[in-house]
Amino acid sequence: MCYQWTVSVPHRVAILVYDGVTLLDVAGPAEVFKEANRFGADYRITLVSPGGADVTSNLGVRVAVDGAVSAEPAIGTFLVPGSDRYPRARVPGELADAARRPAAAAGRVASVCTGAFVLAAAGLLDGKRATTHWKVTHELATRCPACRVEPDAIYVRDGSTYTSAGVTAGIDLSLALVEEDHGPALARDVARSLVVYMQRAGGQSQFSAPLQGPPPRSPALRRITDLVTGDPRADHSLAALAGHLNMSTRHLTRLFRDELSTTPARYVENIRFDMARALLDQGHNATQAAAQAGFPSYESLRRVFTRKLSLSPAAYQRRFGTTRRHQSVSEKPAPERFL
Repeated sequence: MCYQWTVSVPHRVAILVYDGVTLLDVAGPAEVFKEANRFGADYRITLVSPGGADVTSNLGVRVAVDGAVSAEPAIGTFLVPGSDRYPRARVPGELADAARRPAAAAGRVASVCTGAFVLAAAGLLDGKRATTHWKVTHELATRCPACRVEPDAIYVRDGSTYTSAGVTAGIDLSLALVEEDHGPALARDVARSLVVYMQRAGGQSQFSAPLQGPPPRSPALRRITDLVTGDPRADHSLAALAGHLNMSTRHLTRLFRDELSTTPARYVENIRFDMARALLDQGHNATQAAAQAGFPSYESLRRVFTRKLSLSPAAYQRRFGTTRRHQSVSEKPAPERFL
């Protein structure tokens, strides 16, 4: 294989590791930068810890470090991986300080998954847009009211600060950083070599669990939500829902807004969408899923899927319906699979 080499200057990538760090959050981005070096980049990857001591990852694997973060000179990219411990617990002051000090001088700062909680604790997300794993975006918004959390993004750039979604999204982010440094051609070579998407379609919603949340406090609203979830195919127009409670449509709309931060129509759509997605996961075709979930037609289901996931129902089912490929020798791979 012939590679087209490019002229590059050294770029130091410092990855902050600590006890409990998610190993894939460290290894995934490091692999992208290392692979980029094969195509002409010059990333110098170092692992640093708050005090310079080796750490133990979430898998119990010991991670040897190159030194203390305070001793690391001229950082081009400062990367903070995540940990299952945070968001469950507060980020220790020592760890927040270890992120804050080098970030001030680094060319850019990035986090993988729940590493955003470390950046938030260090005050590095104040006034910025950010994301993290879809399961804990609400917790990040609560912990960091000064930042604007974007729950569906695979990664977010705000100035020189980058945050990414769960686990493997660190690979997406790292590819974007490589593209920023060396252009799309080199980044595409790296993506092909690692057999990953250059840019995956859709946002985090395609990977998230169905709609979940605490029941409404209001007994009247709880009755309505139970009605919708119990039979998504029924007539759940605003007038019909309000009629069940002998309530004005305006008052019902206010209840939904105040307690669920949505509208009755959007709530019904979300319930139907979740049911349709579950039916697709079970192997039903898109037309069957649309009918059973209460959508008036396949086209209406397709519009909702495209708006929420940037995927058609058929594309979603191909991607998530099975891990087995029933593909003949003569059949070509789907065009979105490789770049």
